[in-house]
Amino acid sequence: MRWTGLAVSFAVLAAVAALSLAVGAQAIPPGEVWRQLWWPDGGETAAIIHDLRIPRTLLGLCVGSALGLAGALMQGLTRNPLADPGLLGVNAGASLAVVLSILLFGVTDLRGWVWFSLAGAAAAAAAVYTLGTTGRGAANPARLVLAGAAISASLLAVIEAVLTLNLAVFDKWRFWDVGALAGRDAEVVGQVAPFVVAGAVLALGLGRGLNAIALGEQTGQGLGVDLGRVRLAGAAAVMLLCGAATAAAGPIGFIGLMAPHAVRAFTGPDNRWVLAYSAVLAPALLLAADVLGRVVVRPGELESGIVTAFVGAPVFVFLLRRRRIVRL
Repeated sequence: MRWTGLAVSFAVLAAVAALSLAVGAQAIPPGEVWRQLWWPDGGETAAIIHDLRIPRTLLGLCVGSALGLAGALMQGLTRNPLADPGLLGVNAGASLAVVLSILLFGVTDLRGWVWFSLAGAAAAAAAVYTLGTTGRGAANPARLVLAGAAISASLLAVIEAVLTLNLAVFDKWRFWDVGALAGRDAEVVGQVAPFVVAGAVLALGLGRGLNAIALGEQTGQGLGVDLGRVRLAGAAAVMLLCGAATAAAGPIGFIGLMAPHAVRAFTGPDNRWVLAYSAVLAPALLLAADVLGRVVVRPGELESGIVTAFVGAPVFVFLLRRRRIVRL
């Protein structure tokens, strides 16, 4: 049954990806989209599909899968159903790195921001893990959550200080900070894809370890699972996944939070399946939000980060009221 559901999930993802190629601010007949996709004539329509919509769709697949896996990992590692990819300070570290790249080095191109963002995400995740594992006792979910909150608050304070004092930096940074798939080319996809693939491979191999963590410290250790190694590998995977996604598209909320909750309705609590389903359905959610943003205010667009906030906030409140999110 779960394999059947996973196959259906792939079909849903394929359908949404096809919509992402076919639907946009400029109306193009489906037959023309298909013809230009395989036999481009070098005209304006071919340029729209190959230079804009294909990179945008591929980026949505990468970013969505990364956020879905990162969210499932965070919820499993911390045993916290409210955890999201920003919990380890990754988003804050990436944001600060982008701000500093503009302020100190004058970087204004998205392709330059990607590398700074990845470095900032890695540094923040490493700082959180070091802080959460230093001192008496082994690492545990509560210590990692507290360390992540402390690091995030500190980094966000620095960001706010810089943006308040330098409006020129703010004008450039807000373009990245809104969270979007638009305006990214194939080069950006190529920059972040290796990190997403590496993080996905690492994450998908942690299902058994996350199941052991869910049973508690003593039970997990009794099953022969090295919980410290699982947490370290999980933190590394979150760093790669969330760092790459945030670097490429900016901080996009709710995808990493909602996707794991949605898939548990038909996978149950087994993290092996939660990770697999999240990797498929999270990009479907992100691409659907991106397509919706293209059509609701035609001929303009709403950035996908804005759409996910509008759609995700009421859904999250509904889940809270129904208390389904706590049934891991």
